[in-house]
Amino acid sequence: MIKFGTGGWRAVIAEDFTKDNLQLLTAGLCRLMEKEGHGGEELCVGYDRRFLSKESAHWVAEVLAGYGFRTLMVNRSSPTPLIMYVVKTKGLSYGMMVTASHNPAIYNGVKVFTAGGRDADLTVTAKIEAEIAALDPAQILSIPYEAALEQGLIREDNPANDYIDSILALIDEEAIKKARLRIALDPMYGVSQTCLRTILMTCRCDVEVIHDRHDTLFGGKLPAPNAATLIPLSNFVLDSHCDLGVATDGDADRLGVIDEQGGFIHPNKLLVLLYYYLVKYRGWQGPCVRNNSTTHLLDRVAEGLGQRSYEVPVGFKYISAKMTETDAIIGGESSGGMAVRGHISGKDGIYAAALLTEMLAVTGKSISALYREITEQYGEPFYREADFRMTPERKTRLQQLLFEEELLPAFEGVQRVNREDGVKCYFGDGSWVICRFSGTEPLLRMAAEAETGEKAESLIEKWRELLSL
Repeated sequence: MIKFGTGGWRAVIAEDFTKDNLQLLTAGLCRLMEKEGHGGEELCVGYDRRFLSKESAHWVAEVLAGYGFRTLMVNRSSPTPLIMYVVKTKGLSYGMMVTASHNPAIYNGVKVFTAGGRDADLTVTAKIEAEIAALDPAQILSIPYEAALEQGLIREDNPANDYIDSILALIDEEAIKKARLRIALDPMYGVSQTCLRTILMTCRCDVEVIHDRHDTLFGGKLPAPNAATLIPLSNFVLDSHCDLGVATDGDADRLGVIDEQGGFIHPNKLLVLLYYYLVKYRGWQGPCVRNNSTTHLLDRVAEGLGQRSYEVPVGFKYISAKMTETDAIIGGESSGGMAVRGHISGKDGIYAAALLTEMLAVTGKSISALYREITEQYGEPFYREADFRMTPERKTRLQQLLFEEELLPAFEGVQRVNREDGVKCYFGDGSWVICRFSGTEPLLRMAAEAETGEKAESLIEKWRELLSL
């Protein structure tokens, strides 16, 4: 039952996320590495603040040791981008992170990274799954953690300083110091607090932190930075007269932002803002990359700046690959994940937050003012989204309707339909709608964009009616 989705393998704790399955997954990776000629190499393993994450990381290391691999164990809960950074900078072939990212608290999981600090792509994860299927669970090798530690097969370290310094080297520290910004930080009970607060305070920002304690239930909320979960941060920004409110998800690879007026800035807008800033104000040249559920306003901005925008399926591995192929400046998704050229190849909410802070300092403009600068030039399409929970039976039936029978609502003006990842319809007036199954949760997701909110909502409504949702 170990199947990788768009963001690694995730499962409900004690249902499919078990010690046995973790050992199977790790043993499958070990067998693959042996076949690829990486026997005995070192892997970096990290973990977040979720229930059983630390213990799970140790179980992973025990199996790695059993197969003769060496583990660099980050010895405290850490951001996912930190692990990707270590894999990249130390030239490792693989790395692993125990996390379920923004999923509910009952989930945990594992992300696998390949050379360069990239998310493992479909080819790699399919090979791991094939190795798992060939394994006899009773024959999995392991060495107890303490014994492996004594034998030198596991070494513990905290590479956070190097990661922090790498980000400070990429931003305009002096400009931020001069701006004297007041920033509210909400790590959502996750792992960004130490790294991000250190970066911001080094830049002489006045930093206030909420929700920083270790809580495996994430305060009873989803550890995803969205409009609903960031209401406390919004109130704090207003009450404390902050210039910016920043939140990261459970493992700090995604970013959520509250502007100086207490308004939630949708990740679509963040992606557009940062791309516009990097080209217009930093003078960078190059395309951008977005997934198929992210705003097409990015395309307009890119064209207006003499650049190009590329669309890929959902899953950051596709964004990373396209960024490498095209030497893109930035890549991102509507759920808040972003990568910027010159850093790691995956999502990094901490670096994105630092760059956003630089943007305010260098331009001398608020987020709302800078976004108005963009929309006055390129317009502002209306974006709408909706999620529908799925049972396995319901999902199977809808997959048949969507991909075998190729069912479509009675739309007018459809120019083309793309079924590469879900079903996306593109219309002649520039509007679009997509219907796709989540790769990380039992959800059917829909998103639409049009020149009016009413039209975007109607596109989703036609899908909902057709599928009886």
